[in-house]
Amino acid sequence: MRNSGLRLAGAFVLCAAASAARGDSVTGVCPDGSIYVVQHESQIPCKRSKQLEPAEVPPVRPSYLPKPHTWQVWAEQNDPNNPYNVVDQAAQVRAMGAGQGAPGGVVALPGSAGALPDSAAAPTSATPNGIETTAAAPLSAAPARDVGPLDLGLGEQDLADLFAIVELSQERAPARFERETASGDGVSRVAFARSRAFEQRLLEAQLTRGGAAGDQVLLFSARSNRAEDFWPNFTFVQQHITFQPDASSDRQLGVLQGHLGQLNEGEVVLGYIVLPTTMDLDAREIEIYWDDRHTTARF
Repeated sequence: MRNSGLRLAGAFVLCAAASAARGDSVTGVCPDGSIYVVQHESQIPCKRSKQLEPAEVPPVRPSYLPKPHTWQVWAEQNDPNNPYNVVDQAAQVRAMGAGQGAPGGVVALPGSAGALPDSAAAPTSATPNGIETTAAAPLSAAPARDVGPLDLGLGEQDLADLFAIVELSQERAPARFERETASGDGVSRVAFARSRAFEQRLLEAQLTRGGAAGDQVLLFSARSNRAEDFWPNFTFVQQHITFQPDASSDRQLGVLQGHLGQLNEGEVVLGYIVLPTTMDLDAREIEIYWDDRHTTARF
């Protein structure tokens, strides 16, 4: 009987594979997370299933991945070293070489006119597949910023209060990263918090400059215990939505005090991140990534 069951299971797999090869199979995911491959829609084993192309089926155990499946999809689509993207980039470079000018969105190549100096080159981070993706451009390469502390009416005491808000919020709603050396000595600390008063002030200021209404804002602070670089390579994930703020746009990420890049011992940075309207800090927790570190928070 056991051999018979194995033969039936093997026959099902062969039939499913043959059906998929003919292109007349139906693939999808049930509400309980199970994945099915059937020959006809009448054979779907559940209600309210989501039918997918075979290439779009998510991993069976996405919780086992080092980073969310949505983050991997985003990274693959935006990886500049993906051959699929290189095709368009190569065409743009050829157009530049033919004297047609630089098309919109083309990044200057290293060593060419307009390229960033080596000291301002954007850092890279490795994806779970070992592919390096370019992180957000450093602040020194950003255009003149539209909204700064003076535009928001913030003085030194206001900035000190915002620092205190971030620190005190860690007791009620912890959201932080602490990077240490191999010996356990503290090297740096990055923390996040939400201040509705600051959020309202910032969004009102950005709205007068054509910003979007209804966005939500997070404050972040960074403190270095030794000389090292700090770059806000943050990624935010909530359900199927993934957001990576652009450090060159103050409508997404801004620095209120301090600077990005090389920090001296004891130096601090205070900044903000404007999340898209599709994310909801009030209703759901959010996953935060900083390079290879990960935490989950609810504000």
